[in-house]
Amino acid sequence: MAATHPSTNLSGSGFRARPAGPSRNDGGRSARPGPARRAARNDSGARGTAGGVSGPLAHAWPWWDTHGATGGPTMKRMRLLALLPKAAVDRAEAWLVVGLLFLFMLINFADRAVLGLAAGPIMRDLGLSNTQFGLIATSFFTLFSFGAVIGGFLVNRVAAKWVLAALALVWSLCQLPLMLSATVATLVANRIVLGFGEGPAYPVAAHAAYKWFPSERRALPTSVIAIGALAGNGIAAPVIVAVIAAWSWQAAFGLLGVLGLIWCAAWLALAREGSLAGHSAATAHAVADPAARLSYRRLLGCRTIVGVLIVGFTAYWLLTLAVIWLPTFLTQAFGYTSIQAGWIMMLVSLGQIVLLPAVSALSDGLKRLGAASRHACGSIACASTLAAGLVTILLSQSGGLAAVACTIIAFSLGNVIFVLGPVLVAEVTPVGQRGAALGIVNAITTLAGPLAPAVTGMILDVSPGAADGIRHALLLAGAFVILGALAGFGLIDPEADRARDPLVSPTGGQPA
Repeated sequence: MAATHPSTNLSGSGFRARPAGPSRNDGGRSARPGPARRAARNDSGARGTAGGVSGPLAHAWPWWDTHGATGGPTMKRMRLLALLPKAAVDRAEAWLVVGLLFLFMLINFADRAVLGLAAGPIMRDLGLSNTQFGLIATSFFTLFSFGAVIGGFLVNRVAAKWVLAALALVWSLCQLPLMLSATVATLVANRIVLGFGEGPAYPVAAHAAYKWFPSERRALPTSVIAIGALAGNGIAAPVIVAVIAAWSWQAAFGLLGVLGLIWCAAWLALAREGSLAGHSAATAHAVADPAARLSYRRLLGCRTIVGVLIVGFTAYWLLTLAVIWLPTFLTQAFGYTSIQAGWIMMLVSLGQIVLLPAVSALSDGLKRLGAASRHACGSIACASTLAAGLVTILLSQSGGLAAVACTIIAFSLGNVIFVLGPVLVAEVTPVGQRGAALGIVNAITTLAGPLAPAVTGMILDVSPGAADGIRHALLLAGAFVILGALAGFGLIDPEADRARDPLVSPTGGQPA
């Protein structure tokens, strides 16, 4: 019976058995591996490793095969120790990629948030009404969904590393012209191009991260990436406000453009494409063949994806209010200064930094314990969104410290769906279509983006006072979010989707 020895699994999650090389049976000379063994070694894995061994041992793998096949316990332990560093390196590299994606989303959302943080100076300098400013903010979404779809399909064919670098380059360069010409036309052009470049950012970032983590370990890295987005909206707020106060709102736009270019250079120098395409055993039947494909009509009609779309759409309405109008809400309705509003937004981000990893770790832990994704992901996401809607209604009737507490809680809980939603979508989507599916879902979900600022601006202009208008807008948003969460409870169920209509069978799926 042939001896076996462990070889590194590309997922980093364990070992797989592989036939050992020929034994040393020729009087002290090693037998040369045959063509089949050499071909197997050539197909062994990533970064040119030999049979899963990387580093100094890679060039000696034929010797390692022949001398280790009949080796005793010491040799076996040596082989295991030789393999462990690669797994550790892969884990470190995976989290390095996640850290860079965190910074990617931080700059991304800081680019969006700078408009809301500079709302007062911009409206004053350009002579804009609330409605006009709301329409300028809405222009960001003119090509946002289109860009999300294009980027999603592109990343199915092009390495995510290059797509992310191109996106960062686009939305960094479009910030710089505002330092030279600050007019309504240049501001609208900035928002449109920025929206096109940022539309695919989050789904492509999630897709890139999922190449490093199996299904049951994706919620935590997704939460870290999402926290980057939230940190760009909140933690960066005091810095942006300080730049606006010390220099000008144009300088804040230029600073973000430069930071984006620096990130792009760091990403190209440090990141590489992940090699993991599979899922956990629980979802293996849904992605057994990475080349299998479905029609997008069938895929988007999946009840889980429909549920994620509805909950995400209503939650994105709330998120858009936080990005565009929350600083104005805090100053005009609750009496805080611009500096105080910036610090309150930072507290919101800190709340999210605490909440999202905790919720994600809970979700991953429940799945590893055998809980259904409907409960471990879907129910947690919907319950968090429902609570966010209720607290937003409470915020519309609050003031003082209670308003600050409600702001932190509502805008933290409302973001849970943006962490767990992509995980749910990935569970019911063939790997070869995952980038496009995430892009399409993001495109539809973010259609709330152009509506929320415009509707809120009109509510403010027709209300007898700014404070009353803001409270009415918050009441409407809270009720809308509650309805979306209730719909999600009834729809999101990945296990039922796969049991009733398996997306990809072990023998393949329908062509797209």
